[in-house]
Amino acid sequence: MVNSGTATASIFPIRLTLLTGLCLAASPLHAADAWWNRAWSQRQPITLDTGTGAAALSESTGPTTVLVRLSDANFHFASARDNGGDLRIIAADGKTVLPYQLESYDNVLNEAFVWVKLPELKAATKETLFLYYGNQDPAMPAAPPATDAYDADTVLVYHFAGRGSAPADATTNGNNASSAGQSADGAIIGSGLRLAGTSPLNIANTPSLEWKAGQPLTLTAWIKPTALQANAVIVSRSEGQAAFRLLLDQGIPTLETSATGSPLRSQPAAPVVAGAWTHLAVVADGKTLQLFVNGLPYASLDASLPALTAPLSLGGPVATGANNFIGELDELSISRVARPAAWLKLAALTQGTGEAAQRAISLGQVEGDVAKGQSKFMEHLSLFKDIAGNMMFDGWIAVGVCAVMILIGWTVAVRKFIYLNSIDKGTKLFLKQWKALSTDLTALDPDDPSSVGSLDGNNDASEQALLGKSPLFHIYQIGSEEIRHRLDKDHNRVNGLSGRSIQAIRASLDAGLVHESHRLSDGLIYLTISIAGGPYVGLLGTVVGVMITFAIIARSGEVNVNSIAPGIASALLATVVGLVVAIPALFIYSYLNGRIKNSLALMQVFIDEFVAKMAEFYRPAQEPDASTEKSH
Repeated sequence: MVNSGTATASIFPIRLTLLTGLCLAASPLHAADAWWNRAWSQRQPITLDTGTGAAALSESTGPTTVLVRLSDANFHFASARDNGGDLRIIAADGKTVLPYQLESYDNVLNEAFVWVKLPELKAATKETLFLYYGNQDPAMPAAPPATDAYDADTVLVYHFAGRGSAPADATTNGNNASSAGQSADGAIIGSGLRLAGTSPLNIANTPSLEWKAGQPLTLTAWIKPTALQANAVIVSRSEGQAAFRLLLDQGIPTLETSATGSPLRSQPAAPVVAGAWTHLAVVADGKTLQLFVNGLPYASLDASLPALTAPLSLGGPVATGANNFIGELDELSISRVARPAAWLKLAALTQGTGEAAQRAISLGQVEGDVAKGQSKFMEHLSLFKDIAGNMMFDGWIAVGVCAVMILIGWTVAVRKFIYLNSIDKGTKLFLKQWKALSTDLTALDPDDPSSVGSLDGNNDASEQALLGKSPLFHIYQIGSEEIRHRLDKDHNRVNGLSGRSIQAIRASLDAGLVHESHRLSDGLIYLTISIAGGPYVGLLGTVVGVMITFAIIARSGEVNVNSIAPGIASALLATVVGLVVAIPALFIYSYLNGRIKNSLALMQVFIDEFVAKMAEFYRPAQEPDASTEKSH
């Protein structure tokens, strides 16, 4: 027999091993689960899916550079640096820093385009990279050079991101255009090149751009024709009888090449649509020239690339029976190798804006400090820093005036709050003592003047100081002094106060009420100025800012969102500041004015009560009181 305890002990490690294996199989661990560098506070996983439901690649791409689009829907711009300088892309191993290039990074519009270099993407797999950011340390390690985002076989890449300057080569080869083209905003990826059909954009020949007979080549570009033309030249290069042209003939992408004799032309197929973006790719492998449309094979020629050293032209030039291309061009790329079909398909798919692109490259949830929750309010508040950075001098004048209004208005408001609180405390103390004194106003003995100023001398120094802040006590002092003065004048209390004396005393009390009303309302005019003037000053700054923005646009001749939005946003900031001045001032004024009205109403009631009791206790001796008349 086998001992049960021994059997259990021997089986337990086996079960544990199997359980561990099953858990690891069910939840595979990434080597990058460990944090790459704690100096970076946030990260997001980037999933590259080449499976059937996404990119659907059937072969490896080889070295490739993919586009990662960042927006406020998938990226927390407020946690990164203003220029995106703290972005780092880490490979799936959790250690390797991948080269990347920022085509553009706009934390006002919350939009960025990041080109990431990958050694390879295999077919039907999912690979997870990690996007790290959130490092504000000025001494952080530098990122790999931006030109490293493309392999050595890539000889030219134009993003067309610069405005008013010649398109610059994003690779290390420096194959810049010889002239500036017209920028087109809202292209398939950021800015593009607008070709108006007047003159082509030329690119001078360099050793890296020189074409040798039969060499391999890959040329890709996005095009958006304004209208469908006959034989519209997109890319051309010709030297003597040798020529190469990529055409759009009534919407049909066409290849045309010649070495020494008559040109060869690809067979027509389905046309593309005008006003829509289309990805074109030409691949030369030394035997054939293949044309791909949106990543799929479209046409081919049994020919090789001719030897050419002439400048490369975009959008022309016009040859016999041809036209300059009219439309937009974006993301021109030339490589001196024949890229595989999977490379072309991935480029066309991931650089597009459809749902398939989002499935192929997706960003996961934020991990790190930001995941603990930074409110949307704080995120939006941080944008004001960027908006203020674009504000013009005129807008700052309006903001400065509003700031002065805020300073004066809030100073008045704070002082008025303190003043009203102090008089409320003094009034409560006075009313408490007045309740006892009012039952016998004859306690104000004319032979003891101190009783008038101290309510019969029953208060200590602190209470007396508190009483001195009460408007009711000030009015009481006026009435008491008037009574004492008139009684002392007659040297005979028995005579009391005549009706004319009582009217005169009431007039003095009403005058005291007016003085107290002025003291209570003193300074409120600054709040009313803030309420009325703040919005108008802000609106003036906005109108001037908008005028200047449109004047700059008219002078430059460029109408695009990126040039309009910052100026309009900064101009509107002046109106926001004006409303920030007016709205709190309105609420504060309404509150203070309500408390002042209550104080004035209380003083009016007190005057009526004081006059009534004065008439009762100091009536003339010849006037019989009510009890005497009743007995008679």
